[in-house]
Amino acid sequence: MNKKIGIIGSGTVGQTLASGFIKHGFEVMIGTNSTSKYNELKKKMDDKIKIGSFDDAAKYGEIIVLATKGSASEKIIKSLQSGVLTGKTVIDATNPIADVPPVNGVVKYFTSHEESLMERLQKLVPDAHFVKSFSCIGSAFMVNPDFHGLKPSMFYCGDHEPSKSEVKLILEKFGFEPEDMGGAEAARAIEPLAMLWCIPGFRSNSWSHAFKLLKM
Repeated sequence: MNKKIGIIGSGTVGQTLASGFIKHGFEVMIGTNSTSKYNELKKKMDDKIKIGSFDDAAKYGEIIVLATKGSASEKIIKSLQSGVLTGKTVIDATNPIADVPPVNGVVKYFTSHEESLMERLQKLVPDAHFVKSFSCIGSAFMVNPDFHGLKPSMFYCGDHEPSKSEVKLILEKFGFEPEDMGGAEAARAIEPLAMLWCIPGFRSNSWSHAFKLLKM
């Protein structure tokens, strides 16, 4: 039986993934901290999707998806009720993109090469199980994308093997070839893939692409 999904973040990524989870038979709640966004979601989202606060979604979900703006993610995690993420798988779809314009198509990150955003978040909630995923592709291609019959690769990593196994199954349902990159440190390599993914978009308005790991 599918676990309940709590999505923290009500932007395009959160809405897209919520619709994808509903499509695949999950029960879903989206959390938002905006009254106007709450009202908007009530009108536009599938009636099967529940809407609540960040805390509501964190309590509701047996699996959590963090789909907030990267620069706001640490503040949002700190704001959650104590213990609400304990023991839960947290799919981290964020990227540490700084709030400054890209330069020649290259976005700026507020993290260093020695620490990923996911590692920072994991330190804030050490008893949750963070798994980096859904962070290196555009929202339009997050749910069963069609690249002429090819399955795109989706890289994921984390320190808790049972949580990674859960995420792998979700990725397979969502039409990806899951690629396990190991422990949380690998997020230092996965997160910058979003920088590369964005360059064709900002330089030539080409956003219809994905990564594929080719193997012999």
